[in-house]
Amino acid sequence: MPYIQNSDQDRAAMLERIGVSSVDALFEAVIPAALRHAELPAIPAGLTEDELQRHAAQAGRANSPATQACFLGGGAYDHGWATLVDHVMQRSEFLTAYTPYQPECSQGTLQWIFEFQSMIAELCGMEVANASMYDGASAAAEAALMAIAATKRSKVVVSAGLHPDARDTIHTYLKHLDAEVVVAPLRDGLTDWSDLVDAETAAVFVQQPNFLGNVERLHPVTTLAKENGAWSVAVIDPIATGLLRSPGAAGFDVAVGDGQPLGVPLGFGGPYFGFFATRMAHVRRMPGRLVGISQDKQGRRAFTLTFQTREQHIRREKATSNICTNNSLIALRGCIHMATLGPKGLEEVACVSRQRMLELADALAAAGVPLAFPDAPFFREAAFRLASDADVAAFRAALRAEDLHGGIAVSRWYAELEGVFTLACTERTQPEDIARLAAVAARFARQEAAR
Repeated sequence: MPYIQNSDQDRAAMLERIGVSSVDALFEAVIPAALRHAELPAIPAGLTEDELQRHAAQAGRANSPATQACFLGGGAYDHGWATLVDHVMQRSEFLTAYTPYQPECSQGTLQWIFEFQSMIAELCGMEVANASMYDGASAAAEAALMAIAATKRSKVVVSAGLHPDARDTIHTYLKHLDAEVVVAPLRDGLTDWSDLVDAETAAVFVQQPNFLGNVERLHPVTTLAKENGAWSVAVIDPIATGLLRSPGAAGFDVAVGDGQPLGVPLGFGGPYFGFFATRMAHVRRMPGRLVGISQDKQGRRAFTLTFQTREQHIRREKATSNICTNNSLIALRGCIHMATLGPKGLEEVACVSRQRMLELADALAAAGVPLAFPDAPFFREAAFRLASDADVAAFRAALRAEDLHGGIAVSRWYAELEGVFTLACTERTQPEDIARLAAVAARFARQEAAR
């Protein structure tokens, strides 16, 4: 096996050294019989490098790359980025040691993390941000843990409009902590908080815009949280901050989100990166890494990890968080992308994406495919309605036949929304792409009416 360097002789020598006759005997000594399989499953024989490359190439042909017009959304959007991003992220000064605990040899990594934090904090309207998180879902779950630890309460209220992955991850993080997760339902595409937030609530979570693309009302969220002594957490789309109020300006305690729209390729679902920002009052409870700026003995600018030492993250239950890394290379893409865009560029991307979505909504309405929630405002993604999920599947197939990617049936997560699907636009969406999609929708609507 070219990938396993130990020979039969090496293994025999190691077994002899520890006084065991065979690998099976070693397993029998330490693993209870009830946990061992009587025989190995039918695993195919190993491949040579050439065979493996052929196999990977063959498997890759099953992918359908979003090189045509892409109207998919649901947390992953077909935004563009400058070629500069691909070039700069490969420079050697940014590819220093993975773990920057030794600042004397990690200044390149530490500098960009500091600048990444600064940009994320400004984007969120917050005072401090961490290095990065694995993704938006785990960032939301870390916010829940942080709020529970700070308030000493065990109830978290989350909007049903949160991305399903974020809701599932919050449930996974909290299910063994004797904590309660309450889901606030959607009414006409927006969150109905009713009387769910009370004196037992540690945090209230809302997504802006929500998973259906609709723009939520933020004031009721922060008001409810403050009245009940709970934290308010905003799960945001970073591109939307080019047009909408930042979480900090809206009065939230924590802002988290997924950085995929910031210059990260769709990548068949990943890898992406998450971000996490909060008020300075909460900085010592913040998960992950924090890079600060200072001076060395020669008075030169220097960067180093601050507040949170490595030991903090390996103390198990005493640690602020058990996340002790960040999606460094992918977050670097986001950092370079934000620096390249600048505030004006971000606003322009948001405005063009919003305008394209308005044009698409109008074109689909004329084609006989209405908005599912006509009274709810939306940003660059919106929900539309057909008669059934079968119609949604047929419509998606019709789009694929025209090399158009789009249509996410949301009944997978919201059983009551039969026949509802979402479409998204970005600055890369062209008017002719919208016209093609509307033409497919018009033909589909005529065929359905004729049945």
